[in-house]
Amino acid sequence: MNILFIGGGNMATAMVGGLLQQGFIAGDICIVDPSEEARQKLVSSFGVHTFAADAALPMSDVVVLATKPQQLAAVAQQRAAELAGRLVISIAAGIRMADLDRWLNRAARLIRVMPNTPALVRAGICGAWLGPHATQADRVSADRILASTGAVVWVADEARLDAITAISGSGPAYVFYFMESLTEAAIQLGFDAVTARQLAYATFDGAIKLAQASPDSAGALREKVTSKGGTTEAALKLMGEKGIQAAIVLAAQAAENRAAELADELGCA
Repeated sequence: MNILFIGGGNMATAMVGGLLQQGFIAGDICIVDPSEEARQKLVSSFGVHTFAADAALPMSDVVVLATKPQQLAAVAQQRAAELAGRLVISIAAGIRMADLDRWLNRAARLIRVMPNTPALVRAGICGAWLGPHATQADRVSADRILASTGAVVWVADEARLDAITAISGSGPAYVFYFMESLTEAAIQLGFDAVTARQLAYATFDGAIKLAQASPDSAGALREKVTSKGGTTEAALKLMGEKGIQAAIVLAAQAAENRAAELADELGCA
């Protein structure tokens, strides 16, 4: 499978690294990027082919649009004739399929994907939606590519990608926020910053590994840790009184609403 990336930023780099680890051949991967420095780094790191932004696009089985969302309309309109008939996977956040389809003159087979930043360490999860012109064979091809950075969840309705954005797209920031808070709590309890970070990060890492290895729900695991009248109960009682769980749910809803608003704004081109 020959793969062409338009845009060579962090997410594209993560995908390329994952593809090579899966056994894809560097010579079958091309990247278009406007920065000569970025192109040289990509060649040095991966041995892939690179092209300047004004070069003609090489032939490929799949094209991955990995530009910044604000740049995608111009890139798609400029390259519409070259992308006609190809399988095009967009990983640009907030760009709706109808808008991308319009910019490409409705001539490409489209799949829209919402990745998240843990993809950079091959531990991501992305939401994907099969566009109306794409085929099941295209989905198989997309699965092979997207597996380079982690798991894939296919949705039946494009609007669900806004919810994916709110949960897994923005979700790492929520987790980092809790880690940051737990680290600060450790510091206020008298630990130095290095030890506080070690305690907080290892606690998250261990809890995630335990949860993934257990058939129990997160709620059931929480109950097993919470002894009646104990320290954990005291902490969770305070969190409940402060409405922390309700705030997290409302925060995710706010993120979903903002994702829809951004899609409206970005689709005006």
